[in-house]
Amino acid sequence: MPEKMACFQYIVAALCFAVLLEGSLSKAQLTPTFYDETCPNVTAIIRQVLVNASFSDPRIGASLIRLHFHDCFVQGCDASILLDDPVNGEKEAIPNNNSARGYEVIDAMKAALESACPNTVSCADILAIASEQSVSTLAGGPSWAVPLGRRDGFTANRTLANSNLPGFNNTLDRLKDRFSNVGLNTSIDLVALSGAHTFGRAQCLTFTSRLYNFTGVGDTDPTLNTTYLEELRQICPQGGNGSVLTNLDPTTPDGFDNNYFTNLQVNRGLLRSDQNLFSTEGADTIEIVNRFSSNQTAFFESFVESMIRMGNISPLTGTEGEIRSNCRAVNSATIRSNSDAALVSSI
Repeated sequence: MPEKMACFQYIVAALCFAVLLEGSLSKAQLTPTFYDETCPNVTAIIRQVLVNASFSDPRIGASLIRLHFHDCFVQGCDASILLDDPVNGEKEAIPNNNSARGYEVIDAMKAALESACPNTVSCADILAIASEQSVSTLAGGPSWAVPLGRRDGFTANRTLANSNLPGFNNTLDRLKDRFSNVGLNTSIDLVALSGAHTFGRAQCLTFTSRLYNFTGVGDTDPTLNTTYLEELRQICPQGGNGSVLTNLDPTTPDGFDNNYFTNLQVNRGLLRSDQNLFSTEGADTIEIVNRFSSNQTAFFESFVESMIRMGNISPLTGTEGEIRSNCRAVNSATIRSNSDAALVSSI
């Protein structure tokens, strides 16, 4: 009963927060009830595909929430990260190339929704719902009412992805700059959303410099717990395979909880960007890490609010954008329309 009551509280809080956002942070009229009439089973359909995928891929939940994160930080939450574009595609941007994953699962969700509710649910909304379900259904984290009604963009922006996405070696100042660029809070949003690293995996190449050559003179990162350092060196030997995976949270790698913050307090943050939240002297993020470490409910509540806030970054709504039939490509009618417009403007 307490778990059900807590879940209910998160949903109510999310609904209230979404209403506040409608009138303040976003021009969009996103609402959790957007598909109630046109595709009432949208969440159940996405959940089923997600659960099926998790049987063979236990880290798919963390991968999908990362796709949503990396989508929203580039041109807003418009599913631009899903577009296959050899010239401007965000999939090939440095932070995403050979790293971002889960595209096939999004394809399966889209196919199931097109069968049940043709031309109705946007790829951008699929990412948002899949993220919530990854946290709540797969990992035992909080549930929230996801504001919906986003539409899909027509273009990707590799240049912006390269410049605006937070990186695993970022200093705290650089992380704050990235969050500020998209209108997110540089303290509570930064720490709460970083808490998504409480589940999932990272490749050795994202942290081996901390183990062997932190400042270029063969040293190690002084903020790294020495016992943890030796554990990581066993997983990622010097000169070894950089694509080998290890858990972001060595304590509860597949659960969504506040152990991520407890790990930071004892210098067991895997990525430099994570540990910097706690180990940067005088940082305003230290108090938040301490609070979330001692109070999981406080973390869950802040995480829900920050996810909703992130999901409201520059969404396309109304007649803006489109509902893609294939998340990897703009609709063919859109291509023809854009070509015709270009022809008319050149006459």
